[in-house]
Amino acid sequence: MWRFTCEQIAVEALTCSHSGELLHESEPERSDTEAAAGRMSEGDSAGESIHGKPSAISRFFTGLGQVYQSWLDKLTPYAAVRWGITVFLAAIYMIRVYLLQGWYIVTYALGIYHLNLFIAFLSPKVDPSLLDDSDEGPALPTKQNEEFRPFIRRLPEFKFWHSATKGIVIAMICTFFDAFNVPVFWPILVMYFIMLFCITMKRQIKHMIKYRYIPFTHGKRIYRGKEDTGKTFAS
Repeated sequence: MWRFTCEQIAVEALTCSHSGELLHESEPERSDTEAAAGRMSEGDSAGESIHGKPSAISRFFTGLGQVYQSWLDKLTPYAAVRWGITVFLAAIYMIRVYLLQGWYIVTYALGIYHLNLFIAFLSPKVDPSLLDDSDEGPALPTKQNEEFRPFIRRLPEFKFWHSATKGIVIAMICTFFDAFNVPVFWPILVMYFIMLFCITMKRQIKHMIKYRYIPFTHGKRIYRGKEDTGKTFAS
């Protein structure tokens, strides 16, 4: 009886020691897993903090864009001032090209770009030729007694000015790089540009005459009654 009890106690002791060793072996693995999970969570939080805050470069360009947009908003109602600035920049560019005697291909590309902008400025937003076979959509007035409709341009005046000014500034920047100074016989470019301008404007004028619209709106016409002659008639 006593011997059986001692053997049972020894078996239980061996079992407990073996389970204890297993627990000690599993604890480092669990601690390593928890540490790795903690490092991942810390890394995720650190990554979120890094990606959540914009960098100094993005903040600089964002602030610069806001300042630029604020100046555009201030210049919006002053059309004469805006176009005066554009003409001044164009004069500076032409003087620079004349003094440098180069960059004619850049000047030709700038002229073609401005011509396309001007044609879009003179064109209606909805082409009347697309509405010939359809009664849907607004149409331009063709008679004097029709309802007044202001001319809606394909390219608004402000966007026309903005794009034209940006084109001049970009062309000015190109004159500081010799890679854009392609040798070319400039009289041919001048003649070709004049010919292209005449053909394009002739086509646009024919389009205006055909669909009877004027690309400028001066305001709604006011109709008045017969003027009082001041004469009185005796009853």
